[in-house]
Amino acid sequence: MTTVPKNALAGEPGQRFDLAQTALALLDEQGLVTGWTLTAERLVGYSAEAILNQPVTTLIDTDQHPPTPVEAADKLRAPGGWHGAVTVRRRDGGKLRLVVRTLPLIDPAGSRRWVVLAQDDPAPGWDLGRSMLEPLLTHSPVGVAVLDTDLRYVWANDEMAYGGAVPRGRRVGRRLSEMLPVEPIRRLEEQYRRVLETGVPALNYEYRAPSTAQPDRQHAWWESIFRLEDPAGHVLGVWLMSMDNTERWRAQERLGLLTEASARIGSTLDVVRTAQELADVAVPRFADIVTVDLIETVLRGEEPPAGPIHRAPDLRRAGQRSIHSEYPETVGETDTPLDRPVASPSVRCLMDGRPWTESLTETSPGSWATEDPARAATARELGVHSVLVTPVHARGVRLGVATFLRSQAPDPFDQDDVSLAEELVTRAAVCIDNARRYTHERTAALALQRSLLPRGLATGTVLEVASRYLPANAPHAVGGDWFDVIPLSGARVALVVGDVVGHGANAAITMGRLRAAVRTLADLDLPPDELLAHLDDLAISLLEQEGADAVAEDELQDVASSVLGATCLYAVYDPVTRRCTLARAGHLPPAVVTPDGTVSFPDLPAGPPLGLGLYPFESADLELPDGSLLALYTNGLVERRDQDVDVGLERLADSLTCPARSLDAACDDIVGALLPGPPSDDAALLLARTRGLDADQIASWDLASDPAVVADARDLVARRLADWGMEELQFTTELLVSELVTNAIRYGRDPIRLRLIRRDTLVCEVFDGSNTAPRLRHARTTDEGGRGLFLVAQLSRRWGTRYTTDGKIIWAEQADPATHVTP
Repeated sequence: MTTVPKNALAGEPGQRFDLAQTALALLDEQGLVTGWTLTAERLVGYSAEAILNQPVTTLIDTDQHPPTPVEAADKLRAPGGWHGAVTVRRRDGGKLRLVVRTLPLIDPAGSRRWVVLAQDDPAPGWDLGRSMLEPLLTHSPVGVAVLDTDLRYVWANDEMAYGGAVPRGRRVGRRLSEMLPVEPIRRLEEQYRRVLETGVPALNYEYRAPSTAQPDRQHAWWESIFRLEDPAGHVLGVWLMSMDNTERWRAQERLGLLTEASARIGSTLDVVRTAQELADVAVPRFADIVTVDLIETVLRGEEPPAGPIHRAPDLRRAGQRSIHSEYPETVGETDTPLDRPVASPSVRCLMDGRPWTESLTETSPGSWATEDPARAATARELGVHSVLVTPVHARGVRLGVATFLRSQAPDPFDQDDVSLAEELVTRAAVCIDNARRYTHERTAALALQRSLLPRGLATGTVLEVASRYLPANAPHAVGGDWFDVIPLSGARVALVVGDVVGHGANAAITMGRLRAAVRTLADLDLPPDELLAHLDDLAISLLEQEGADAVAEDELQDVASSVLGATCLYAVYDPVTRRCTLARAGHLPPAVVTPDGTVSFPDLPAGPPLGLGLYPFESADLELPDGSLLALYTNGLVERRDQDVDVGLERLADSLTCPARSLDAACDDIVGALLPGPPSDDAALLLARTRGLDADQIASWDLASDPAVVADARDLVARRLADWGMEELQFTTELLVSELVTNAIRYGRDPIRLRLIRRDTLVCEVFDGSNTAPRLRHARTTDEGGRGLFLVAQLSRRWGTRYTTDGKIIWAEQADPATHVTP
């Protein structure tokens, strides 16, 4: 005898039969009654003698419609059995509603028989419920199914059968896991089992799996699951309502991906970083492999060519991400040049300006796979089955291409994916173009600023210097920090560091103006406090001039901030006296490291920032023994938003106490300790180690205010030059001394002092107690005098005048023929 699963027959929902109250009959293949029980006789009134060998249609009510008696008899003899309700005619003429279950069996002779089990229908009004409920569920837009206690399908409507793609006949009597043996379906059946055992409904349960109609595409379903019981409380199975939620799920996935892309792409103004963010967002949610290739000029910040592209451009890898680490196109370094033939998808897409898709499982003879079989073979080896290439373009200009590939994801790229990729790449393209524009502007501004900074620090032999400049890592990062080393007369050297608050080209231009002004004023040999006073006047005039030209109030505020926010520290080191004179305009004090390693920050008069025109500046003198280290810096080195300036100064002091191989190494150590990451503000550092002049490099004589001492002065100079081995300069030096000493005697006053300084140049200085400024004259041929300073200018490389508190010094400098070193 064959058996059927419990409650697995098509028809009405199952019900437990009480065998003691169940009527039983046997039917043969012709529909004749061949077996009858006493319970059946009591139920319908027919004795065995009256009904045996009679057709079963004798018992079925002929007025019911549908089905007809013949149709009802055919249902009773269904090959797989049947379960439902039938109206029968009692022998006394009455009608009776019975719940019937038929079971097929085969006798020893091989003939088919049916066992008919029947009970009185306990549910009044069942006909009305069935007539309303069955059509409703059958034609419902929501999928409805009934499963027995073994989780096998008992009944399902057409919607649950996915529009007929999976007919009822293929579902009835089978489990869902038998049709789709995948992990999500196994978890779903576990949920069925929990509802069956606990009776707690599972509402709005969502799962994703391939559908039986489209096994190559992921689908999403929403289900509500309930336990099914009979009126007596017996568990019959579960019933569920299901909806195909694929479109909504995909729309949510697309929206979520775009939302994540908006948040993650464009976090910096770096072209390569932005391209990498696009690849990171798309893998693995949209594709398994993503590469972003940009035109080479875009990576340099240059404007790519506008209009159509007619030849293969130079592409470089800017971003890449893959779930396959062995994929050859994604294991290389970024910024790698790519050699792509014209027939490649990336070049074709870039030229056409339209997205391009292809399935590698259906390669046509003219596809890129035939043009590049090696890459195609590698892609197939990794399981890549679908390719999508879309151009990266913004503001009408093509910047590069993005390539998406799928291998583990089962769904091929469709038109919806193309639209999503275009929107995703478009958002990234705007960020890439913004980063490109920023790179262009920043490169130009950096070039401007570096052109305004000193290319080399000329100090001669009295100072050993090293410097560092770090632009801010922020929008409009180029700022106004600067430093300079300026040779002065008398072997002295000026050190200057300044900071123009703000960023951008305006700050760099203002910095360039102030630096040029400092150099010009330094050539006048002004004391540091007087130099800052003149620089303050210049800053005020710049503000007034720019303010008059500014049209908008915002522009005026930008100008005011760039000038009023300027600070400066100016120091002059004299290697003869080993003294350093400093003055500052709102700038941080320098750090001084003595030869024994002690670090201090001298308490210099602060002075107001440049451009305010407030109280005068003051200077201070420091004694700097040989080997002392002077550190000048801007606030970007020691001050951050999350760190007080005092903490930065302590860290600077600690860094200065650490010995280093050289000043360059010391600069690197200081920057590494104070700026472990990119600075948020410009930072400048200037280190200078002092080297005083030895006594044998200086010769000084006090002279009387008498014309007769001119000859003596020439003799003193000649002997000293001979001692120094500088006889080649004796003739010109004697002429210079004669003119300068004569000029001091004639136009100056006591005391008069002559000094020679030898290093890589020879400096001749004559001091007198008068503040009268010398004047260069062009004497006429008939004049007896007036040619002194003219001869000095002709015979020396440089000459000039500087004033002291008690007089002036006229100096002349000559190059040493033995060294030919320019100071």
